[in-house]
Amino acid sequence: MPEGWREEDDALVREFELESFPAAVAFVDCLAELAERANHHPDIDIRYRKVLVRWTTHSAGGITDLDREMAERTSACEPT
Repeated sequence: MPEGWREEDDALVREFELESFPAAVAFVDCLAELAERANHHPDIDIRYRKVLVRWTTHSAGGITDLDREMAERTSACEPT
């Protein structure tokens, strides 16, 4: 499992805490581009500076290798 992620209700789940609301939105914008390129889209919940990301494959009924790959690739959107 990718570092920092947990399995919950047939999904890979991780909460990210960013420095500000605009930083959280920029993170989600980056994640949206990543998801669009892969044609695989996570569930995303934004709460001020916190972003909850859930990767799952609904058509497969749970976590697939693609979800694991996308969870790994999500780190590219984290600010450095």
